[in-house]
Amino acid sequence: MRYIVTLEPGRSLLHPAWLIAEVHFKSMPAALFLSSGNLIADRRYDFGRDLQLRGDLAAAADLMAQAIELEPGFASAWFALGDLREQLGQRDDAIAAFIRARDCDAEDRHGAKVRLMRLGAENLSTMPQGYVRALFDQYAPRFDKVLVNDLDYRGPEVLLKAVLAARHAARLPSHFARAIDLGCGTGLVAREFASLVDEFIGVDLSPGMIERARATGLYVRLDVADMQQGLSAEADSGADLILAADAFVYVPELDALLREAARVLKPKGLLAFTVETHSGDGVILGAGLRYAHGEACLRGALADAGLVSCAIASASTRIEAGEDVPGLVVTASKA
Repeated sequence: MRYIVTLEPGRSLLHPAWLIAEVHFKSMPAALFLSSGNLIADRRYDFGRDLQLRGDLAAAADLMAQAIELEPGFASAWFALGDLREQLGQRDDAIAAFIRARDCDAEDRHGAKVRLMRLGAENLSTMPQGYVRALFDQYAPRFDKVLVNDLDYRGPEVLLKAVLAARHAARLPSHFARAIDLGCGTGLVAREFASLVDEFIGVDLSPGMIERARATGLYVRLDVADMQQGLSAEADSGADLILAADAFVYVPELDALLREAARVLKPKGLLAFTVETHSGDGVILGAGLRYAHGEACLRGALADAGLVSCAIASASTRIEAGEDVPGLVVTASKA
């Protein structure tokens, strides 16, 4: 069966059918939409998303294919088709659709490359910046509510306990003149550490997140940059503390980032971060489309960067599907 969507002359775009679809879309996971510029193609995409929500994956895929027939460069429809084909168990067809989605958008804002890595069609590598930026720009307005209320997020609290324990063990004060918050998001870490830090610098790739962080009034400076760029702009031995709560889960290889952190830290300065982990070694891309780092590879990367590990402990910072996501909290100092 082929679903054909047309707009009759004079029909309002606020027709009840579209209102029904809008109600359903509000309960769906956020999906990036880049208009094709063709109203009919866009509406077929919309109806396809509604059918996907209703569980009719085959009909949804058919509508996405129709949208693509109308606009072959429609990146959002290609990406949605790849997702549907993957759910239908059509791996090769899903890979082909994700490749087209990536090729239709130079920034790869949907993250087709990430899905290709997850399907084993590409080697593990850095996520597209356009994807990470778009993901968190979309997420920014509801980030705190969803993360804290729905996912029981506790990354900042986990970091605080780890930092206090590391400083106590080293017999050093738990007060810091200058801290850098990598992947600062909306400022949850700065709120948690506000009483311990005189001056906070925030770094995030998402302008939307940076605006939310600015509203807290807790940062003396906020930079829109990726973490590597943010650290590279800092002077040698310019910070007492570097924090990253669930930010390194978007970086596969941490070696270069840790070397920059070691350069920027003052002697006896502290680095504290959380990651997701797995039972093996090395790095994998998890089902949640975040990187999970094995403990052994973390220890090796810290040593290679010239950082002395204070502690690496099991700590989950969120739940997914009702279960704790396996993770580690790491503290390391500059000798």
